[in-house]
Amino acid sequence: MNTIKNLYLLALLPIIIFSSCSDNGGTAKIQVALVDAPADYDAVNIDIQDVQINVSSEADDEDGWQSLESAEPGVYDLLLLTNGEEQFLGEIELPEGKLGQVRLILGDGSVLTVDGQETPLTVPSGSQSGLKINVDADIQAGITYKLVLDFDAAKSVVKAGNSGKYNLKPVIRAQMEATTGAIHGTISPAETATVVYAIVGEDSVSSYPDEEGEFLIRALDAGTYTISAVPAEESGFTTVDVEDIVVTIGETAEGGTIAFTN
Repeated sequence: MNTIKNLYLLALLPIIIFSSCSDNGGTAKIQVALVDAPADYDAVNIDIQDVQINVSSEADDEDGWQSLESAEPGVYDLLLLTNGEEQFLGEIELPEGKLGQVRLILGDGSVLTVDGQETPLTVPSGSQSGLKINVDADIQAGITYKLVLDFDAAKSVVKAGNSGKYNLKPVIRAQMEATTGAIHGTISPAETATVVYAIVGEDSVSSYPDEEGEFLIRALDAGTYTISAVPAEESGFTTVDVEDIVVTIGETAEGGTIAFTN
């Protein structure tokens, strides 16, 4: 039976996403996306040079700002980011705790198009060096979050009197959305398991226990999972399955202690 189980798990390997508990167990993944509400212009192109998150516990710690990984800076037309459309800006791994602020670094290439005519968007002094947006959200290890930056173009573009010029005074709302859940548990004896799988249907996600036997299987869609703990071949133990582990978005389900027996 153990051989059949192992063959089944091997068959799933092409669709397994590995998630090491020892490497990532204490962190959450934050993905940042840009959206907008409709505005009465032809185009509102915003030059975003960098997106940073303050990884320090102190909001005024200038050394705590860290750029997103896989960042995608560029000039984006906000008016294309409506009705469910969004622009991925990058992601970052952060320790469990609180996310206080995000900062947009704006360039000089922002342009407004009105009635077919392009005009530069003047960014007020200070915004080029960093536009800070308060988030103030708790983040939990093992969970993937989407930080949505809602850039209100209608309120952010301000006409400068009768000069024909326009200023960009960004009005941005930040909203944190949990997009996945996780499963936490412990293997006993701690040194016995080689890998732990969370199985739903024909899909599988895996993790490795740490030295204390703890594991965290992260980035899971909502659903009901079976946990399958596979022991080292030389241990003499057999694979143990724990069924009906319910994963909820934004929560870490407890798989309890999984004990191997001969």
